[in-house]
Amino acid sequence: MQDLVAGQIDMMVDLAASSAPQVRGGAIKAYAVTSRSRLPALPDVPTVDEAGLPGFYVESWHGIWAPKATPAEVVQKLNAAVVQVLADPAARRRLSDVGQVVFPPEQLTPEAMRAFQKAEAEKWWPIIRAANIKAD
Repeated sequence: MQDLVAGQIDMMVDLAASSAPQVRGGAIKAYAVTSRSRLPALPDVPTVDEAGLPGFYVESWHGIWAPKATPAEVVQKLNAAVVQVLADPAARRRLSDVGQVVFPPEQLTPEAMRAFQKAEAEKWWPIIRAANIKAD
């Protein structure tokens, strides 16, 4: 971000949470968000579809995992605590302000997270393999 603001690089793809303050402050220009819909934190920034690069969806997301053998009641208790926090209007507002999108309640379950993570892996593994990307 420092190099972009200083003009040492011309472009970067970044997380909205990192870039939104710089965009709102006028230090950098955002050409598009890589999601299907505009972000509440940057409502004037078009989606990639609107900007002429349809289907280039790359979104960041967060989750909480527990060891495989974690008892179901512990997982449910942890999930209930997260859902409670994410239901708080102040927490939602803060996350939205920094460019994070909180999933709707029906997607805030361990089962929904499992399905979402599986879909993400199925989306990205073929691309990773085709590009021969290896972990260092």
